[in-house]
Amino acid sequence: MNATTILATFVFLLAAVIIIKGVRIVRQSEALVIERLGKYRTTLAAGINIIIPIIDRPRDIAWRMTLESQDGRQITQYKMRERVDLRETVFDFPKQGVITKDNVVTEINALIYFQIVDPVKAVYEINNLPNAIEKLTQTTLRNIIGELELDECLSSRDTINMKLRAILDEATNKWGVKVNRVELQDINPPVDIKEAMEKQMRAERTRRGQIIEAEGTKRAAILEAEGQKGAEINQAEGQKQARILKAEGEATARLAIAEAEAEAIRRIAVAVEGTKADPTQYLIAVRYIETLEQILRDGGVGSKTVFMPYEASGLMSSVGGLKELLNATKD
Repeated sequence: MNATTILATFVFLLAAVIIIKGVRIVRQSEALVIERLGKYRTTLAAGINIIIPIIDRPRDIAWRMTLESQDGRQITQYKMRERVDLRETVFDFPKQGVITKDNVVTEINALIYFQIVDPVKAVYEINNLPNAIEKLTQTTLRNIIGELELDECLSSRDTINMKLRAILDEATNKWGVKVNRVELQDINPPVDIKEAMEKQMRAERTRRGQIIEAEGTKRAAILEAEGQKGAEINQAEGQKQARILKAEGEATARLAIAEAEAEAIRRIAVAVEGTKADPTQYLIAVRYIETLEQILRDGGVGSKTVFMPYEASGLMSSVGGLKELLNATKD
């Protein structure tokens, strides 16, 4: 093998290495930050990209890895990697003790969902981006919980999540990171506080039960009183209607009697027309007889009191007039 062959082989191998090292295939939702002689040059997007080996090199970025040990514990490690993952990433932070406004030490762990939107800022603006996000989340969470009492922390998770997300999103904007969501997984107060809260909860439920029972009794009494009132009103209306109907009946009866008497007078007047008999004397005599009969009936049999008309002569004259009228009608 001569020198020319060796040189050609060397050139061919060098060209092959350059081509292999110079061609970079970037997968979808990933990016590579390329430096030329230590200075930022470009960011490689998804697809086939060409770089110059030796002088162009990808910049490493720290990434958070959660591993599970043999005894079941989770171990967090930070490793350097070339490719920047542009997908939404979730970090599960370990529990941390925070102090509430009412001086209760509570254990809280959180989840944060974020996404790298600018790989250049994520590489150059912050050292160890995952660690910075973790520490920022922990300190911000301590500040927010420190402004709230324990009861507010337990009942205002959505408010805490929104406030925490807004603060983290604003703080990580210069790092090229977008915080999409923050969730509090667990809020664990001390055991004695839990027992006190359970007692308070049972007392509150008992109080609510008593209030509901009292309101039910009150409502039943109101309904009973309203029912009784309605019944009395209906009864009074019925009595009123009965009296009205009775009065109308009596008025109708009296009107019928008056019409009958008027018809009787008219007929008597027609009957005695052309004679000397007076129909008035006839009616008076009939009234006297009916009244006397009523008096005798009211006195009853065996009564020691005997009622006689005061004007007996008037009664006799009326009876006489009745006789004359009857004779006149016969003629």
